[in-house]
Amino acid sequence: MDEFELIARYFDRASADADVLIGIGDDGAVLRPAIGLDLVTVVDTLVEGVHYPAELPAADVGYRALAVNLSDLAAMGSRPRWMTLALSLREADPAWLSDYARGLFEAAQEFDVTLVGGDTTRARQTVMSIQVTGEIEQGRALTRSGARPGDEVFVTGSVGDAAAGLEILQGRSPAGKFADDLVSRFSRPTARVAAGRQLVGRASAAIDLSDGLYTDLEKLAAASGVGVELDLDCLPVSDALRRSVVGDKALSLALAGGDDYELCFTAAAGEFDELVDVAGVPIHRIGRIAPGQGIACIRDGSPYAYHDRGYRHFS
Repeated sequence: MDEFELIARYFDRASADADVLIGIGDDGAVLRPAIGLDLVTVVDTLVEGVHYPAELPAADVGYRALAVNLSDLAAMGSRPRWMTLALSLREADPAWLSDYARGLFEAAQEFDVTLVGGDTTRARQTVMSIQVTGEIEQGRALTRSGARPGDEVFVTGSVGDAAAGLEILQGRSPAGKFADDLVSRFSRPTARVAAGRQLVGRASAAIDLSDGLYTDLEKLAAASGVGVELDLDCLPVSDALRRSVVGDKALSLALAGGDDYELCFTAAAGEFDELVDVAGVPIHRIGRIAPGQGIACIRDGSPYAYHDRGYRHFS
């Protein structure tokens, strides 16, 4: 099976998207977005053994590869539309490819995304880069740079679960009663696209949580030129995580664990009530924006010394 047969067998699928004028099979895709919309383009690369364990089922790898990109679009309030895939493989294993494509297209169907092109190559390890293009009403994209002193800080869902799930997958933590719940948060992250759409015009800044709450919130604060008062007692930790770890491990995972792909956002005081659902997802107020820079943590009403650099390549 050569690369062209591989593409035709696993990735060339009929599309009903009328805005795709030319899709898979030519030198490039031709797309026709509507007037009055801005295009938002994101790209992420997943490397076997770096971004996911080699033993992760292929269907989960495919789903996850798209979901992490969709999370970036969600943080900007964008509606996903089209994707391209660059896939490098050691070998063209039909069983792996079939499962991978199934997971990839499960995520694509869930969020109405069309695969319009890409590339396949032979390599020494599995590497995939997915570029996703979305659309948003002109001039309405959310950014990291809009937070202002007095704004409140919120996060969707819960944090720390995915990092706990990865530890279980890697054998660094025991597989207890809630192992399946925690592992699924890593293997099949939920992109908060619908929540991101509802934040447009209401949130002042937003970021998705890929490298850990603390370090990603630092990025938002730096982009906005502000400081953050972070209330550690308000961090949303799931019952599954609380009952699976001991001591301060849950707090550590909630602050520093990556791969949650929840949304952290800021909004003017009173714009959102704590625990009010956004697109069916619970949100929690975890702090406030303050003058200055950096993050000041508070625990039990007192300052709490904490710092974490999060995951960084090449460091």
